[in-house]
Amino acid sequence: MAKVITLGETMVCFSPDSAAPLRYVSSFHPRIAGAESNLAVGLAKLGHEVLWISRLGEDEFGHYVQNMIRSEGVDTRAVRFDEANPTGIMFKETSRGETAVYYYRKHSAASAMEPEDLDESLFEEAEILHITGITPVLSESCRRTVERAVELAKRHGVRISFDPNIRRKLWGDRDYAPMLRDFCRESQILLMGLDEAKVLYGGESPEEIFAAVYGDGAVQLAVLKDGGNGAWASDGKQILYLEPWPCRPVDPIGAGDAFNAAFLAGVLEGCDLQTCGRMGAVAGAMATETDGDTEGYPDRRKLQRILENREQIYR
Repeated sequence: MAKVITLGETMVCFSPDSAAPLRYVSSFHPRIAGAESNLAVGLAKLGHEVLWISRLGEDEFGHYVQNMIRSEGVDTRAVRFDEANPTGIMFKETSRGETAVYYYRKHSAASAMEPEDLDESLFEEAEILHITGITPVLSESCRRTVERAVELAKRHGVRISFDPNIRRKLWGDRDYAPMLRDFCRESQILLMGLDEAKVLYGGESPEEIFAAVYGDGAVQLAVLKDGGNGAWASDGKQILYLEPWPCRPVDPIGAGDAFNAAFLAGVLEGCDLQTCGRMGAVAGAMATETDGDTEGYPDRRKLQRILENREQIYR
């Protein structure tokens, strides 16, 4: 049985073959993109059993997504194929080192997820449920599905890991911050971007934010990620600064999910807070060094070599 369960939408992502406004791009290549499946792939590469739950369209894109995720060692048996709704797609646009994304996911199969899509038996031997703030804002049925997953996790003693993963394009004119704070309070492991934490908790410094986090809710471990500036981790008793791992970034998308995956791998392995944080920092940095969300994620051997400061022999 999978030790980690996650659920959410994965889309087919069309990446341009040139850096320019999309009106001038004539060719694209497909990849997959989804915060939760990114995390699942990251954990699987590090040798952990992980289950990804979602709905995909009963179309060629849906089978492409499942094949890609399954090929990385992720358990996809809980995926449902939807004949009434299509697989979501998105397009990337790159220019001057920046990446913009355009979503075409309205009425997608994943947005039609229902609580009935969750098999309670899957939670009986799991250790961690990882959710994000993306899925519950896709639709009311998705919100109910995430709430049901949290309920099942609590019933079976499964720790809840939450990344708010704020997506303003999905929020529209609604304020989902109160709902996301509710999920924060339900979680034992909270993995946030520093900017997201400021939106949800209002503090400016890590100390202020951690004080707010631990003053309300069930949180046992919390992380504030700040990209190339490093990160901070706390267990409620101490705050550790995690230096950024040196890298040559190409595309930052997927780095936060890589950090989450490696950090949770450390938690599953019983590592101390410093080691969990260092694992996350290394994986997050490596994720930025390739195009695509997960292509740069390290496997167990590569991550271990870096953690042990062993030199890689190439020739």
